[in-house]
Amino acid sequence: MASFHVRSISLPKNSHPLTLAVEEQLCQLKASSSICQNLSGLQKLYECVEDFLSTQDGKCLDTVLDGSIMLLDVCSIIKDVLSQMRQSVQELQSSIRRRSNEVSEYMISSKKITKLIRKCLANLKNNKKDDTESSLLAEVEATTLAVFESILSFVSVPKQNKSLISKLTITKRVAHTEETSEVMKVENMVKALTKGIEVNNAQKTLGAFEMTLQDLEDGLETVFRCLIKHRVSLLNIN
Repeated sequence: MASFHVRSISLPKNSHPLTLAVEEQLCQLKASSSICQNLSGLQKLYECVEDFLSTQDGKCLDTVLDGSIMLLDVCSIIKDVLSQMRQSVQELQSSIRRRSNEVSEYMISSKKITKLIRKCLANLKNNKKDDTESSLLAEVEATTLAVFESILSFVSVPKQNKSLISKLTITKRVAHTEETSEVMKVENMVKALTKGIEVNNAQKTLGAFEMTLQDLEDGLETVFRCLIKHRVSLLNIN
């Protein structure tokens, strides 16, 4: 869906292989063009980070430890957002099957979720690290936040203004055509239903979006477990 801005980290010529492995995973995430690939990439990244932490002592890890709590909180919130969205989609599907096309509850739920997404995006902006922080673990945290922001941007209704996060995330917001059209199809379909317009293939559109949400939930659940393991490792070092 997007390319990420990963700050360049100056490494010694004879960097430890475990350090280089983390850097390589960061670069692969930078080149990724799919949300699901990004989630899979995060899993691989944190596997490398676990190995990297085995070579570290407890010095200068306090800020990273605080960040690990923040990442868990953000990941949990996004999982909840996706779960709420998927439930709303399922309820709308049920309404269409009953031929009642009652979209009012879906619209109410959508507005609540939109507010939650905007709040989460604002929190991500506040959690942005100072540009002077350029350690490897700080870059891992920044990249994780970037992936999280891309998911929230994907499930939110596109707006004309630019991303709320300037340097943590995407320098070139290149939309993944298939994913973006899926979101817009649902949005346009719901607008049509509110006007009483019969929409062909409504169930197919909603079904595809529900599957996408489920895939994202599953991916986030895996990342969430990685983040828990990451925090435990940090605590063990300290």
